[in-house]
Amino acid sequence: MKTISNKMVGMNFDPITAARRPPVERQPAVTVLAGFHPEATAAVARLLQLVDPRLISVSHDITAVREGVVRRVVRTATEVIEDVTATLVHGCVSCTLREDVLPTLVRLSRERPDGDIVLLLPRVVEPEAVAGSCAHCVVDGQPVTDAVRFDSYVTVVDAAHLLADLGTADDLRHRDLHAAEEDHRSVADVVARQIEFADTVVLWGGPQVDGYELTRASVLLQRLAPWATHLAVDANQRIDCTDLARRLRHTGRHDPRVPGMPGRALEGYPIAAHSPEPDCGVVSVLFEARRPFHPGRFHDALGPLATETLRGRGQLWIATQPDTAIAFESAGGGVALGTLGYWLAALPDERWSEASPERRMTADFHWDPDFGDRRTALAFVGLDVAADTVTELLRSCLMTDHELAGVDPFAGCFPLTGTEAAD
Repeated sequence: MKTISNKMVGMNFDPITAARRPPVERQPAVTVLAGFHPEATAAVARLLQLVDPRLISVSHDITAVREGVVRRVVRTATEVIEDVTATLVHGCVSCTLREDVLPTLVRLSRERPDGDIVLLLPRVVEPEAVAGSCAHCVVDGQPVTDAVRFDSYVTVVDAAHLLADLGTADDLRHRDLHAAEEDHRSVADVVARQIEFADTVVLWGGPQVDGYELTRASVLLQRLAPWATHLAVDANQRIDCTDLARRLRHTGRHDPRVPGMPGRALEGYPIAAHSPEPDCGVVSVLFEARRPFHPGRFHDALGPLATETLRGRGQLWIATQPDTAIAFESAGGGVALGTLGYWLAALPDERWSEASPERRMTADFHWDPDFGDRRTALAFVGLDVAADTVTELLRSCLMTDHELAGVDPFAGCFPLTGTEAAD
């Protein structure tokens, strides 16, 4: 029998813990809950609302978003405040955020200024998209962040599905979950990005998961997001709602200055912890190099890298693309490459001011007299894979000294005489 403890906040007052808490902000605090399995995400929201009767939850059903229709539900622990179907100008996730989600948060902050909000994202929405919209969206002439404070981005992971989600080759379209006709994301991409962007990761365990599977899932999540705060909730055991709320709310963990995964290394943030020794079979490999990849050999290695590991990410440079910093992602057996813009070494000095101070500081720290800030930083997380194998494969793709020297094998073979040269 599952039991839930609903101890009132403040019953066990700890002055040391209270002193460490961030000062109270005037705006209502928003805790964003993401997760690919809505049942687990909704369960965490309900537990938080049991502790605080003033906490309201906002959720959106975007099943019909491709037709321009979304359903919004706002509720407390005991009652439904709103259940509204809204029509959008354009049927897509970004329009849902701009036209309904963020305006709803602003409106609720005015109607209920003394209550916080927990925002439950639809299963295919990536939290980075919400953070990006918040940075640019204006409601009634004011930035969204003037009305509410985004306190924490929490991703809830259902332990029973984690490995299957990260290992599947399915696209969202295969499951009729795509948010728009041009949405070609894979299930593994979405799940990985939800985990990586979070400042807090909650592992939700249930009756389908035994002790070893729960431990392995916990290790895997820590390798995928070593910068996040991690906690596990075992639904088979007694759940302390007050402790859960204390660890998830009013933490101040969200830092809007931290870039998304593609730009983390450029800005000097870690992209992984190098943990090559298996822990429950999970390994994490961090590979760094100051010379470029050979385009042909690296292209040939993309398939093995993607299929042998669960997740890959980072930045790289290719010998034939010396000016371009390239973003790398792999998940579900697929690979995505994109541009991160110019390396600073490829820009004139007067354009360096276009980069952030963190970017310039990182470039200066890693500056090479020959290559400037060009460097490869890749991370791979895998299960039952040898870290040495991944490392050696990547090393074999690097340009050799001979290739870097640009030696012409035909040099000196076709000398020109003075007469031929003149002609």
